[in-house]
Amino acid sequence: MEDKIAQLKEMIADSDNIVFFGGAGVSTESGIPDFRSVDGLYNQKWKYPPETILSRSFFERDPAEYYRFHREKLVIDGVKPNRAHLRLAQLEQEGKLKAVITQNIDGLHQAAGSKNVLELHGSILRAYCSRCRKPYPAEIINKGSGVPRCSCGGVIRPDIVLYEEPLDNDIVRSAISYIRNADILIIGGTSLNVYPAAGLINYYRGKKLVLINLSETPYDSYADLIIHEKIGEVFSRV
Repeated sequence: MEDKIAQLKEMIADSDNIVFFGGAGVSTESGIPDFRSVDGLYNQKWKYPPETILSRSFFERDPAEYYRFHREKLVIDGVKPNRAHLRLAQLEQEGKLKAVITQNIDGLHQAAGSKNVLELHGSILRAYCSRCRKPYPAEIINKGSGVPRCSCGGVIRPDIVLYEEPLDNDIVRSAISYIRNADILIIGGTSLNVYPAAGLINYYRGKKLVLINLSETPYDSYADLIIHEKIGEVFSRV
Protein backbone atom coordinates (compact mmCIF):
# COMPACT_ATOMS: atom_id res chain seq x y z
CA MET A 1 0.00 0.00 0.00
CA GLU A 2 2.70 2.49 0.97
CA ASP A 3 4.69 1.71 -2.17
CA LYS A 4 1.63 2.25 -4.36
CA ILE A 5 0.82 5.58 -2.69
CA ALA A 6 4.42 6.67 -3.22
CA GLN A 7 4.25 5.61 -6.87
CA LEU A 8 1.05 7.57 -7.46
CA LYS A 9 2.46 10.61 -5.68
CA GLU A 10 5.51 10.52 -7.96
CA MET A 11 3.36 10.13 -11.07
CA ILE A 12 1.29 13.17 -10.09
CA ALA A 13 4.37 15.24 -9.31
CA ASP A 14 5.80 14.53 -12.77
CA SER A 15 2.66 15.36 -14.79
CA ASP A 16 0.64 18.43 -15.72
CA ASN A 17 -1.91 16.57 -17.86
CA ILE A 18 -4.01 14.46 -15.50
CA VAL A 19 -7.65 13.54 -16.03
CA PHE A 20 -9.85 12.07 -13.30
CA PHE A 21 -12.84 9.82 -14.01
CA GLY A 22 -14.99 9.09 -10.98
CA GLY A 23 -18.14 7.39 -9.80
CA ALA A 24 -20.32 6.97 -6.73
CA GLY A 25 -17.45 5.81 -4.52
CA VAL A 26 -15.98 9.31 -4.63
CA SER A 27 -18.94 10.64 -2.67
CA THR A 28 -19.58 7.82 -0.20
CA GLU A 29 -17.17 9.37 2.31
CA SER A 30 -19.39 12.46 2.21
CA GLY A 31 -22.32 10.36 3.36
CA ILE A 32 -23.94 9.72 -0.01
CA PRO A 33 -24.66 5.99 -0.48
CA ASP A 34 -23.51 4.40 -3.70
CA PHE A 35 -25.86 2.51 -5.97
CA ARG A 36 -24.39 -0.96 -6.21
CA SER A 37 -22.57 -1.88 -3.01
CA VAL A 38 -24.12 -4.25 -0.45
CA ASP A 39 -25.56 -1.25 1.40
CA GLY A 40 -26.19 0.78 -1.73
CA LEU A 41 -29.37 2.26 -3.08
CA TYR A 42 -30.04 -0.60 -5.47
CA ASN A 43 -30.14 -3.09 -2.60
CA GLN A 44 -32.73 -1.23 -0.52
CA LYS A 45 -36.37 -2.26 -0.74
CA TRP A 46 -38.80 0.06 -2.52
CA LYS A 47 -42.23 -0.19 -4.15
CA TYR A 48 -40.54 -0.49 -7.56
CA PRO A 49 -36.95 -1.34 -8.50
CA PRO A 50 -34.81 1.85 -8.45
CA GLU A 51 -33.82 1.24 -12.07
CA THR A 52 -37.50 1.43 -12.98
CA ILE A 53 -38.23 4.55 -10.94
CA LEU A 54 -35.19 6.32 -12.39
CA SER A 55 -36.28 5.73 -15.98
CA ARG A 56 -37.79 8.28 -18.32
CA SER A 57 -40.88 6.21 -19.02
CA PHE A 58 -41.62 5.85 -15.31
CA PHE A 59 -41.07 9.57 -14.71
CA GLU A 60 -43.56 10.40 -17.43
CA ARG A 61 -46.06 7.76 -16.24
CA ASP A 62 -45.91 8.38 -12.50
CA PRO A 63 -44.08 11.61 -11.61
CA ALA A 64 -45.61 11.62 -8.10
CA GLU A 65 -44.00 8.30 -7.21
CA TYR A 66 -40.75 9.39 -8.88
CA TYR A 67 -40.59 12.52 -6.74
CA ARG A 68 -41.36 10.59 -3.57
CA PHE A 69 -38.30 8.45 -4.33
CA HIS A 70 -36.21 11.40 -5.53
CA ARG A 71 -36.68 13.46 -2.37
CA GLU A 72 -36.16 10.54 0.00
CA LYS A 73 -33.28 8.76 -1.69
CA LEU A 74 -31.42 11.15 -3.99
CA VAL A 75 -31.47 14.33 -1.91
CA ILE A 76 -29.22 14.28 1.16
CA ASP A 77 -28.96 17.50 3.13
CA GLY A 78 -25.77 18.78 4.70
CA VAL A 79 -23.29 16.82 2.60
CA LYS A 80 -19.88 18.39 2.06
CA PRO A 81 -16.92 17.63 -0.19
CA ASN A 82 -14.52 15.06 1.22
CA ARG A 83 -10.75 14.64 0.97
CA ALA A 84 -10.90 13.32 -2.59
CA HIS A 85 -13.00 16.23 -3.89
CA LEU A 86 -10.77 18.78 -2.15
CA ARG A 87 -7.48 17.31 -3.36
CA LEU A 88 -8.75 17.07 -6.94
CA ALA A 89 -9.74 20.74 -6.82
CA GLN A 90 -6.29 21.57 -5.49
CA LEU A 91 -4.60 19.62 -8.28
CA GLU A 92 -6.61 21.63 -10.81
CA GLN A 93 -5.52 24.87 -9.14
CA GLU A 94 -1.92 23.67 -9.33
CA GLY A 95 -2.30 23.24 -13.09
CA LYS A 96 -1.92 19.46 -12.99
CA LEU A 97 -5.50 18.24 -13.36
CA LYS A 98 -7.16 19.18 -16.65
CA ALA A 99 -10.65 17.81 -16.06
CA VAL A 100 -12.90 15.89 -13.70
CA ILE A 101 -15.28 13.54 -15.49
CA THR A 102 -17.94 12.32 -13.10
CA GLN A 103 -20.90 9.98 -13.11
CA ASN A 104 -22.20 11.63 -9.93
CA ILE A 105 -25.09 14.08 -9.81
CA ASP A 106 -24.38 15.66 -6.40
CA GLY A 107 -22.32 18.72 -7.41
CA LEU A 108 -19.67 18.05 -4.75
CA HIS A 109 -16.73 18.52 -7.12
CA GLN A 110 -17.88 22.07 -7.84
CA ALA A 111 -18.54 22.66 -4.14
CA ALA A 112 -14.91 21.70 -3.47
CA GLY A 113 -13.70 24.27 -5.98
CA SER A 114 -13.23 22.27 -9.18
CA LYS A 115 -13.98 24.36 -12.27
CA ASN A 116 -13.76 22.00 -15.23
CA VAL A 117 -16.24 19.28 -14.27
CA LEU A 118 -17.94 17.18 -16.94
CA GLU A 119 -21.15 15.74 -15.48
CA LEU A 120 -21.98 12.70 -17.58
CA HIS A 121 -25.26 12.09 -15.78
CA GLY A 122 -26.25 15.69 -15.04
CA SER A 123 -26.98 17.24 -11.64
CA ILE A 124 -29.83 17.34 -9.12
CA LEU A 125 -28.78 20.94 -8.47
CA ARG A 126 -30.47 22.03 -11.71
CA ALA A 127 -34.04 21.67 -12.95
CA TYR A 128 -36.09 22.55 -16.01
CA CYS A 129 -39.56 22.13 -17.44
CA SER A 130 -39.95 18.91 -19.41
CA ARG A 131 -42.31 20.70 -21.81
CA CYS A 132 -40.90 24.19 -22.48
CA ARG A 133 -37.41 23.67 -20.92
CA LYS A 134 -37.66 26.79 -18.76
CA PRO A 135 -34.95 26.55 -16.04
CA TYR A 136 -35.91 26.36 -12.38
CA PRO A 137 -33.97 26.44 -9.08
CA ALA A 138 -33.20 23.03 -7.61
CA GLU A 139 -35.27 23.70 -4.49
CA ILE A 140 -38.45 23.24 -6.47
CA ILE A 141 -37.63 19.58 -7.14
CA ASN A 142 -35.58 18.71 -4.07
CA LYS A 143 -37.83 20.19 -1.37
CA GLY A 144 -41.53 20.17 -0.62
CA SER A 145 -43.96 17.52 -1.80
CA GLY A 146 -45.99 16.57 -4.83
CA VAL A 147 -45.17 17.10 -8.48
CA PRO A 148 -43.63 20.50 -9.33
CA ARG A 149 -45.16 22.13 -12.38
CA CYS A 150 -44.10 24.92 -14.69
CA SER A 151 -46.22 27.97 -15.46
CA CYS A 152 -46.90 26.31 -18.83
CA GLY A 153 -48.34 23.26 -17.07
CA GLY A 154 -45.43 20.95 -17.81
CA VAL A 155 -43.80 18.78 -15.17
CA ILE A 156 -40.52 20.19 -13.88
CA ARG A 157 -37.75 17.60 -13.86
CA PRO A 158 -34.19 17.33 -12.54
CA ASP A 159 -31.40 17.95 -15.02
CA ILE A 160 -30.17 14.38 -14.79
CA VAL A 161 -29.86 11.60 -17.34
CA LEU A 162 -32.57 9.06 -16.57
CA TYR A 163 -32.50 5.47 -17.73
CA GLU A 164 -33.63 5.23 -21.38
CA GLU A 165 -32.05 8.63 -22.12
CA PRO A 166 -28.79 9.25 -23.99
CA LEU A 167 -25.82 11.09 -22.56
CA ASP A 168 -25.27 14.66 -23.70
CA ASN A 169 -23.26 14.52 -26.94
CA ASP A 170 -21.23 17.65 -26.24
CA ILE A 171 -20.19 16.41 -22.81
CA VAL A 172 -19.29 12.99 -24.20
CA ARG A 173 -17.17 14.51 -26.98
CA SER A 174 -15.35 16.70 -24.48
CA ALA A 175 -14.77 13.78 -22.12
CA ILE A 176 -13.36 11.66 -24.96
CA SER A 177 -10.99 14.46 -25.95
CA TYR A 178 -9.64 14.89 -22.43
CA ILE A 179 -9.25 11.14 -21.91
CA ARG A 180 -7.60 10.56 -25.27
CA ASN A 181 -5.02 13.29 -24.68
CA ALA A 182 -4.33 12.63 -21.00
CA ASP A 183 -0.88 11.70 -19.74
CA ILE A 184 -2.34 10.12 -16.60
CA LEU A 185 -5.91 8.82 -16.32
CA ILE A 186 -6.98 8.24 -12.73
CA ILE A 187 -10.21 6.28 -12.30
CA GLY A 188 -11.70 6.24 -8.84
CA GLY A 189 -14.77 5.11 -6.93
CA THR A 190 -16.49 3.32 -9.78
CA SER A 191 -17.27 -0.30 -10.57
CA LEU A 192 -16.90 0.50 -14.29
CA ASN A 193 -20.07 -1.47 -14.96
CA VAL A 194 -22.28 1.46 -16.00
CA TYR A 195 -22.38 1.99 -19.75
CA PRO A 196 -21.99 3.97 -21.91
CA ALA A 197 -20.04 6.03 -19.36
CA ALA A 198 -17.57 3.28 -18.44
CA GLY A 199 -16.76 2.70 -22.10
CA LEU A 200 -15.22 6.16 -22.35
CA ILE A 201 -12.01 4.99 -20.74
CA ASN A 202 -11.32 2.85 -23.81
CA TYR A 203 -10.28 6.09 -25.51
CA TYR A 204 -7.25 6.43 -23.25
CA ARG A 205 -4.02 6.01 -25.21
CA GLY A 206 -1.46 6.63 -22.48
CA LYS A 207 0.49 4.22 -20.32
CA LYS A 208 -0.37 5.53 -16.87
CA LEU A 209 -3.81 4.17 -16.09
CA VAL A 210 -4.53 4.29 -12.36
CA LEU A 211 -7.51 2.50 -10.74
CA ILE A 212 -8.52 3.38 -7.18
CA ASN A 213 -11.47 1.37 -5.94
CA LEU A 214 -12.32 -0.80 -2.95
CA SER A 215 -13.26 -3.76 -5.14
CA GLU A 216 -11.99 -5.17 -8.41
CA THR A 217 -13.23 -3.79 -11.73
CA PRO A 218 -13.43 -5.29 -15.24
CA TYR A 219 -10.51 -3.04 -16.22
CA ASP A 220 -8.03 -4.05 -13.52
CA SER A 221 -5.98 -6.11 -15.97
CA TYR A 222 -5.43 -2.99 -18.11
CA ALA A 223 -4.25 -0.76 -15.27
CA ASP A 224 -0.67 0.26 -14.63
CA LEU A 225 -1.38 0.92 -10.97
CA ILE A 226 -4.21 -0.51 -8.86
CA ILE A 227 -5.01 0.66 -5.34
CA HIS A 228 -7.80 -1.10 -3.46
CA GLU A 229 -8.42 1.53 -0.80
CA LYS A 230 -10.86 4.31 0.03
CA ILE A 231 -10.32 7.07 -2.48
CA GLY A 232 -10.39 9.82 0.15
CA GLU A 233 -7.61 8.10 2.06
CA VAL A 234 -5.51 7.83 -1.10
CA PHE A 235 -5.94 11.44 -2.17
CA SER A 236 -5.25 12.73 1.33
CA ARG A 237 -1.74 11.27 0.94
CA VAL A 238 -0.80 12.44 -2.54
